[in-house]
Amino acid sequence: MKGQSDQKFSTTIMREIVHVQAGQCGNQIGSKFWEVISDEHGIKPDGTYSGESDLQLERINVYYNEAHGGKYVPRAVLVDLEPGTMDSVRSGPYGQLFRPDNYVFGQSGAGNNWAKGHYTEGAELVDNVLDVVRKEAEGCDCLQGFQLTHSLGGGTGSGMGTLLISKIREEYPDRIMSSFSVVPSPKVNSDFWSYL
Repeated sequence: MKGQSDQKFSTTIMREIVHVQAGQCGNQIGSKFWEVISDEHGIKPDGTYSGESDLQLERINVYYNEAHGGKYVPRAVLVDLEPGTMDSVRSGPYGQLFRPDNYVFGQSGAGNNWAKGHYTEGAELVDNVLDVVRKEAEGCDCLQGFQLTHSLGGGTGSGMGTLLISKIREEYPDRIMSSFSVVPSPKVNSDFWSYL
């Protein structure tokens, strides 16, 4: 009987998730997500493990890849149509945690216009984003699915966010797609404050 329980425990398969964060709001929320989850798993901003419990490492491979030197790297793709948000994330407390190649951004922005994010500027950048998503997915042993943080206001998070959901769903129809979407507030008349 003891052999059966040992065997059952040792055959547990880790189900990985690829995280995508799009637009200013999506990247701000995504950055906070990585700060919190890194803290929960005992991962320092440089990617090294400093935790005190085996429980912290038990499910770490759901969101992180283990890199050379025992460092942990988020399985994340960071997207925007202008470089400013990427600069903010990169200079933030956990900005060096991400793979440099997983920052995918344009130069023009979407100007708070859904159509630009979905049909023009976003459509020009989407293949580059999907290449990075594919690379992360192919590195998984047992891909569970994808999660996206974005806003339904603005242009990149809403327009390109919906484009990414559509394209990822097309390419991975049998995988879970979770979307964490921020809805703008009708009471506040500011692009930034509508996320709060």
